Amino acid sequence: MIIITGSMTVRPENLAKALELGIEHSRRSRAEPGCVAHNRLTDGEAPNRIVFIEEWTDMDAVKAHFAVPESGHFVRTLSAMGDGAPEMRIFEAAEIQH
Repeated sequence: MIIITGSMTVRPENLAKALELGIEHSRRSRAEPGCVAHNRLTDGEAPNRIVFIEEWTDMDAVKAHFAVPESGHFVRTLSAMGDGAPEMRIFEAAEIQH
C-alpha cells in the first residue's frame, strides 16, 4: 500500500474556498481506480493548514492519479492560495497484524 501525506497552509482569506476545493478533490480522487482512501482534514492547532491523507493500492495507481488533469489543476489552484509551498510525502507501507 502507498500512503501519501500532504499539507498546505493557505492565506486566511482563501481558507473557505480551499477547504471546498479540497473536499471536491478528495471525492473525485476516491472514485479513481486504486484509491483506498482520500481525506481532507484541517489541522486543529493551525486552522489555516489543510492536510491530506491518502491510501492507494500501489504506485501505478498513484502515478495514474497524478496524471489526471484535474489533479494538476487542483495542486496549482491550491498553491496559488497558499502561504508557502505545499508539502507532500509518499510512503510504502504494510499493515501490521496485531
